[in-house]
Amino acid sequence: MLMALDVSNTNIEIGILDGYDIKARFKMSTNTTQTSDEIGNIIYKFCAFENVDISKLENIIISSVVPNIMYSLTHGLKKYFCIEPMVINSNIKTGITLDMEYPSQLGNNRLVNLAAAYHFYGGPAIVIDYSTATTFDVLDKNGCFITGITAPGIDICASALYKKTAQLPKIELKKPDSIYCRNMVQCIQAGIYYGHVGETRYIVNRIKKELGYSDVKIIATGGFARSIDCANHFFTYYDPYLSFKGMRLLYDMNKNESEGK
Repeated sequence: MLMALDVSNTNIEIGILDGYDIKARFKMSTNTTQTSDEIGNIIYKFCAFENVDISKLENIIISSVVPNIMYSLTHGLKKYFCIEPMVINSNIKTGITLDMEYPSQLGNNRLVNLAAAYHFYGGPAIVIDYSTATTFDVLDKNGCFITGITAPGIDICASALYKKTAQLPKIELKKPDSIYCRNMVQCIQAGIYYGHVGETRYIVNRIKKELGYSDVKIIATGGFARSIDCANHFFTYYDPYLSFKGMRLLYDMNKNESEGK
């Protein structure tokens, strides 16, 4: 089994994978003030609660966009699981060509998603991740990264409205029943939801037009992806476990080199 950790600015998602099957999954807040003992102990207790036999763990792999947590995270895992984690970076083998000025600037989470999307679904493809930020990454038919667009995520937009205005309330993020809003909560929900639906459609159509992609797969992942599409079938594929699949894939591609070191 493999433990995969997807570290975003908001949460750390942890998956226990047997091959590509996810046997257990849990989530904790990303907190850069926690010590290695706190982080390692929390993850160890998660595993115990889910009856994960840690003696069967082959390795641990980490995809992180939060540098400040990495020291505590890696040392906590080494102490509580006696495993030196593999940490994904732009230098490992991915099967993806990064056609950009500074490849190291592409977040590891996006690299993982691109590798999984191309391996499992092929190209050309637009990979949309609804996470802390909403990202639109484009692959051609040969697995070459063409361009990427980054926009504020849904939660960021909702938090900004709440924090920057005196009278707007903090709300639950969900699809409104109608554009016909009868109270302030519905007004905010409609603005955020339909704004992001419109953003998705405009950016995807703009990519198709500028790159000449009349037939391109649209692969969505991330916490808000299902609610954004909401049975409109705009996405070709919705894969909530794309990042875990990508980490499993990259581990298999690089484990021999890691073991050699």
